[in-house]
Amino acid sequence: MTTKKKVSPLTKVLLETAGDMRGSGLMDEASYDKITVRHLGETDLPALQPISGAQIKAMRERARLSQAVFARYLNLTVGYVSQLERGAKQPTGAALALLNLIERKGIDAIR
Repeated sequence: MTTKKKVSPLTKVLLETAGDMRGSGLMDEASYDKITVRHLGETDLPALQPISGAQIKAMRERARLSQAVFARYLNLTVGYVSQLERGAKQPTGAALALLNLIERKGIDAIR
C-alpha cells in the first residue's frame, strides 16, 4: 500500500510565489523547471489524455513531418506510427506522454 504525501501549506505558498516570480520575470524558466514532483505532488502533474489516430495524424501533418521523421522524433518505428494513425494500436507510456506534450505545446517542445 502506498501513502500519498501531503503537500505542506508552506510548500504551497512557496510554489505560488515561484509561479508569480516566473510570471513577472524575476525567475527564469530554467530555475522554475527545477521544481520537482516531490514539491508539486502527484495531483499537480498534467493528466495524460487518450489520443486518437486522427489526432496523431493531424499533429504530424500540422508539423509538416513525414511518418519517418515524426517516428524519429518520438523514438518509435515508422510501422508503429502508422499503426497509431490507423487506430490499430493505442499509444501508451512514454509515447502517450510525448504525444500529449506535442498536443499541448507543439512539435517544437521535443525538437
